[in-house]
Amino acid sequence: MRAKLMSYFLLGLIRVLTGSQARWYGCPPKAEQRIYFANHQSHADLVMIWAALPKELRATTRAIAARDYWTKTPFRQWITTAVFNVIYVSRERNADEDPLEPLFEALEHGDSIILFPEGTRGNKDEPQAFKAGLYNLALKFPAVELVPAWINNVQRVMPKGEVVPVPVLCSVTFGAPLHLAAGEERRAFLERARSAVMALRDV
Repeated sequence: MRAKLMSYFLLGLIRVLTGSQARWYGCPPKAEQRIYFANHQSHADLVMIWAALPKELRATTRAIAARDYWTKTPFRQWITTAVFNVIYVSRERNADEDPLEPLFEALEHGDSIILFPEGTRGNKDEPQAFKAGLYNLALKFPAVELVPAWINNVQRVMPKGEVVPVPVLCSVTFGAPLHLAAGEERRAFLERARSAVMALRDV
């Protein structure tokens, strides 16, 4: 009950601060398994794209969150676990642990996921080069739709290093789904996926 009340509170707060506009181009907000992948400029990205999804999709869509940051305090860990139901991944390399394994488990369970393929935040209009995770997921789960998204202005709501949000009109634009083409090489696919995200900036 507490988590449900917090989710309603956060939705209201996000809408006040950002306007939380969702724009769907190329695909409707359907309740089917998808991998949403977006640019990454702020810790608020996770909350913004979660809020942009319709209620029926939020229940089955889980964002990827850095374990070291989002479990740093009891409140962060509680809100990401109880409210957002995130999938924690480690940013530290461990030879005995596949960082994609928690994502594989979620997709095998039937969940949709929200992924930031850059792997770290940037402050530029253009995303950094995408890392291999999105390609490996597309290779292992070819039936799951890959939906690009562009998160606009959220870095101005919560700039890097700041703790007090600033009201700014923001939006999330969702594009046409992609699929890994037969025989498509990793580098070509990742560049195509990055280009699909960037193409949504001016839509």
